[in-house]
Amino acid sequence: MPGLGADEMSLWGSSFKFPTLKLLTSEVPTAPGQGRHNPLRGMAVMVAAMMLIPVMDGSAKYLMNTLPPLQVVWARYFFHFVLFLPFVFWRYGWATFWINRPGLQMLRSTALLFSTCCFFFAIQQMPLADTLAVLFVYPFVVTGLSFWLLGERVGIYRWGAVSVGFLGALVVIRPGFETVSNGTLLAIGAGIGYAAYVLFTRRLRGSDPVLVTLLWTALVGTIAMSFVQPLVWVMPTVGEYGLMALIGVLAAGVHYMIILAYEYATAPQLAPIGYVEIVSATTVGYLAFGDFPDALTWLGIAIIIASGIYIAWREAKRNVLK
Repeated sequence: MPGLGADEMSLWGSSFKFPTLKLLTSEVPTAPGQGRHNPLRGMAVMVAAMMLIPVMDGSAKYLMNTLPPLQVVWARYFFHFVLFLPFVFWRYGWATFWINRPGLQMLRSTALLFSTCCFFFAIQQMPLADTLAVLFVYPFVVTGLSFWLLGERVGIYRWGAVSVGFLGALVVIRPGFETVSNGTLLAIGAGIGYAAYVLFTRRLRGSDPVLVTLLWTALVGTIAMSFVQPLVWVMPTVGEYGLMALIGVLAAGVHYMIILAYEYATAPQLAPIGYVEIVSATTVGYLAFGDFPDALTWLGIAIIIASGIYIAWREAKRNVLK
């Protein structure tokens, strides 16, 4: 599942500074894309992150053969929180638990939790690559709603790219006289939930450090899903516990790698790299589950990627001209 995207990271990063790998030293952290500018290194880190996310999703899909999806969602958030807590607390101390705009933080975290639940239920029923292709409509949903919810100007070129991207999603979904599958509807729900998460993130820019916000996101998910566990809990084996912990490790590690990537490169430079996730999801899906997209699905994926890259290129061009 996608981590923090270019839009939310760039908008956060423009407002305040946050720590990088030198978090454990006394050095004052720098802002993303400043002081350590090294685009190739940033792209390499982002590619590594995008390659790891489908491993997390594939592990979740495998676990859901024997464990309820809501239990796997709980594991993703719980182990993420447990791993992040000492790391963030060491840096920020008790300020970790004192956040600004808590109501908006809760809405943002709830949107991501909803998206995660929909996505995990979807990959239980659909191939990873197909699910991810449908979820990747979220940048176009964000673009379409930015004017109405955030007052951000959206020009004709971006509207054109949004329309083309939506067409690509329709090619993947292929609605017609046959009933759209439950998995597809869940994937659409995941995309809408993730778009809401991005929009709330934009509204929160500058409120709290990124790592503190990520910790609170994991905390909200952990608490919410813990209430559900008595209703769905199935006792895992030792191996399943290990895989549950691995999902949390990957979730925490990938988020940190994405933050680090934006320390070395700018948002427009990294935005197209996010689509590497579709390729790696296809690889994981094929090797682990024997799933491989058909020709029409690949066509839809190509249209979505092309329109997303075009939006990133337009943003980069606008930034250069400013």
